[in-house]
Amino acid sequence: MMNKLEQLKTMSDVVADTGDIEAIKLFEPLDATTNPSLLLKAASLPQYAHLLDEARRYASDEVSGKTTNQEQLDRCCDRLSILVGQEILKIIPGRISTEVDARLSFDAKAMIHRAKGLIAQYEELGFNRDRVLIKLASTWEGIKAASELEKSDINCNLTLLFSFEQAMASADAGVFLVSPFVGRILDWWKASTGDTYTANTDPGVQSVHRIYHYYKQHGFDTVIMGASFRNTGEIEALAGCDRLTISPALLSELTQDTGTLDQALFQNKPDSSDDSRTLSEVAFRWGHNENAMATEKLAEGIRLFTIDTIKLEQQLSK
Repeated sequence: MMNKLEQLKTMSDVVADTGDIEAIKLFEPLDATTNPSLLLKAASLPQYAHLLDEARRYASDEVSGKTTNQEQLDRCCDRLSILVGQEILKIIPGRISTEVDARLSFDAKAMIHRAKGLIAQYEELGFNRDRVLIKLASTWEGIKAASELEKSDINCNLTLLFSFEQAMASADAGVFLVSPFVGRILDWWKASTGDTYTANTDPGVQSVHRIYHYYKQHGFDTVIMGASFRNTGEIEALAGCDRLTISPALLSELTQDTGTLDQALFQNKPDSSDDSRTLSEVAFRWGHNENAMATEKLAEGIRLFTIDTIKLEQQLSK
């Protein structure tokens, strides 16, 4: 009998939400995603020590002596993320998501510049850009940057997505993929209301359902990838979503469960009451601002990724 992970793979593309190569080998996902928090964890593992050394050497190998300390740290962190991505790409058949520095989340020009630099390094190492997704925070500026990058065949993964406005604007911009953060939405509502939620009443799950049906009903090609899960119940309630990025701990739980997994989302059965419309910057900012959960969680997510980036810089600079 198939376990639930095997059943899930027949309904959705499974993505490993980790930089741990051994876990990726074990669970055999299609794709993998990384972020500053996951890279920080990976950097503490003994098997990654040689990658840290290689990243440091790369960052210090400057022709010009005018490089600032911060520019060296930026080069070092970017190189480490690419080296980890390279090791993962040797294992998985699909794509790696590599994140642009969260401190650039409100500077579209800077995000575009860093994204192109990341892609150039992957290509220098022999990996085509069609095996990489550039992760950007789904701020208005991040969405605009992604729209420009897509025109250069640089596919993007818009992360830290909490509001329907972010989802609408991303689809309208022609972004390749969005990552609604299911678990973090649930965290906010539990803390705010004190209520308990089932998989069916989970506001994070409901958010993905709404986005999925909106995209399918109106013919948007943007891929929906549920992310940031807190339990397997959330995952099961989204079986059939385009993609699901799952941590090793929850992947393990799914492999140990041999119960029946029912499909929850069907591409040929969209059911959306939301009209398709293009949001202006004003409408986007106002609609997102009216959603307290989305406003707070987006800001918090950028801050937390920044904190982990700084910690990673400190570790690399020792």
